[in-house]
Amino acid sequence: MPQSVTSLPADYPGNLYVVAAPSGAGKSSLVKALLEIDTRLMVSISHTTRAPRGQEEHGREYWFVTPDAFGQMIDHGDFFEWAEVHGNRYGTSRAAMEQRLRDGHDVVLEIDFQGALQIKRIFPSAVLIFILPPSWEELNRRLCRRGEDTPEVIAQRMVNARHEVAQARHFDYIVVNALFETALFDLKTIVHAQRLKYSTQRLSRPAVFDALQLS
Repeated sequence: MPQSVTSLPADYPGNLYVVAAPSGAGKSSLVKALLEIDTRLMVSISHTTRAPRGQEEHGREYWFVTPDAFGQMIDHGDFFEWAEVHGNRYGTSRAAMEQRLRDGHDVVLEIDFQGALQIKRIFPSAVLIFILPPSWEELNRRLCRRGEDTPEVIAQRMVNARHEVAQARHFDYIVVNALFETALFDLKTIVHAQRLKYSTQRLSRPAVFDALQLS
């Protein structure tokens, strides 16, 4: 079951962007492309109990740990949030996240909807973004084209996706990934708009606000 932890301060100068999507919607590809064009963003690497896939490397896509090690981290309160997804556990390091936000870095986190909603309760300033496929048919085609899963696994992912997509109404922003370039532009626009909010500018540019005697 997901873990509850103490709320984080709302006055960190860094922004936290949380991106969730059903498997196959293109979340990882979009975030990777966003990181390539936005040097101010840092990715938060989650811990997971699942095995690496394809060319994934320890410390790059995920920190791959044993179930026992993951359990010990839960007991020690090391996770900002954690959840079980498709039979595996995923968690976000609390210490690493807090330090980056405190230092003024913008952080993007790819997680499932359970973790995203946990984070919103813990850190209300987090920006939640849900990536939608243009249709169920297209989502199924994308899962099949990946060539990573058996037909049985794909069928289960489609079942799970209907439950996951139903949670999109709880998110701040929706990006429909019909055309990759358009979806990437939309994602980039959300990130930039958040940086221009009054509350965000007040924290990131205090000297300007102080000079203009703005509270």
